Amino acid sequence: MNITDEKNFITSLEPTAGCIAGAMQIIGNKWTALIIRDLFAGPKRFCELEKSVGNINPRTLSQRLDDLERHGIITRACFNEVPPRIEYTLAQKGLDLQPILEQMAVWGNKHQALPATS
Repeated sequence: MNITDEKNFITSLEPTAGCIAGAMQIIGNKWTALIIRDLFAGPKRFCELEKSVGNINPRTLSQRLDDLERHGIITRACFNEVPPRIEYTLAQKGLDLQPILEQMAVWGNKHQALPATS
């Protein structure tokens, strides 16, 4: 592939330079995709996400939720109850990630049974 062909391929894959890197800064952290995956089932409280995601440290979960909220991927709803109740829900920006996560699942399903190579 010559340089022109390579540039055309990259441009068709990434129409704006840096958009893949920008997406990875938001969803590329460990646990983030799993948090988003679990929120597709509907609103969840912190303790529900802790259980559904797996062996995530509560501090890490808190950081990931804060990052996702800051980027507009999720919304946080506080209910004036005793004890206080907080629920996390996917915003439209988060819902837009569904086809990406579906394709990640397809790829993972296709390649998970293959032995790792060094």
